[in-house]
Amino acid sequence: MRISSLLLALALLAAPLSARPARIVSMNPCTDAILAEVADRGQIAAISHWSHDPEATSMPLAQAEAIPAHGGTAEEVIALKPDLVILSPHTPLATRTALERLGVPMLAIGVPADAGQSLAQVRAIATAAGHAGRGQALAGRIGQALAEARRPGPPRPALMRMGSGLVPGPGTLAEALMANSGLRSLAASHGLAMWDILPLEPLAAKPPPLLLTDRPDALHPVLRRLPIRVAEFPRHLLNCGGPTMIAAARRLAAIRDSQP
Repeated sequence: MRISSLLLALALLAAPLSARPARIVSMNPCTDAILAEVADRGQIAAISHWSHDPEATSMPLAQAEAIPAHGGTAEEVIALKPDLVILSPHTPLATRTALERLGVPMLAIGVPADAGQSLAQVRAIATAAGHAGRGQALAGRIGQALAEARRPGPPRPALMRMGSGLVPGPGTLAEALMANSGLRSLAASHGLAMWDILPLEPLAAKPPPLLLTDRPDALHPVLRRLPIRVAEFPRHLLNCGGPTMIAAARRLAAIRDSQP
């Protein structure tokens, strides 16, 4: 999966809001998690159905399930009568077009490549929701967590690879968070792009000294026979920036500190 750098931009697709929106719809689990932190509960008309999925959510499941979810179709979103829709790069074109025709204000949020871009998204969503101060506060908490996770000294080489084979490569937030916590990603040494798949064979042929994966218990027997240190990195911490970065940075720092 390759994501164009054009998707990293933040852009308002409608005129600036003149009043605090009362019915906000979020289309993506990453923006769901941010919105839940910066908006009043009564402002959130619905979040994406992905946030109700334990395998896909980037916020606590109980928190997500307390908010109605939608399936992402234009019909469902329009029926919610939103006065602000927060889009993602994966929002269907038909939904975008329908909302544009109706004049619904939209905020497009791309995929952040680093912490700075993610913090800008936090502030943008909070400002659009009418709570700029909350965005500043959340950005401050994330920044503090990142600062606490930084480690001096030479970075330790490591490869992050999910059990599915998915590897975050150069230009991804995951790599930036690894670097922040004192880990040097080896994705580029395997010739991998931003988001890529690394099959078992090339991984076994060129094993990393440290492998971060979401399912250490399901590690392939071939890898178990190799001199690889393995650490667990939960899949849900890989998906998004925003408040997820706090737990991700702490986990990466703990992994860095646990290695001899």
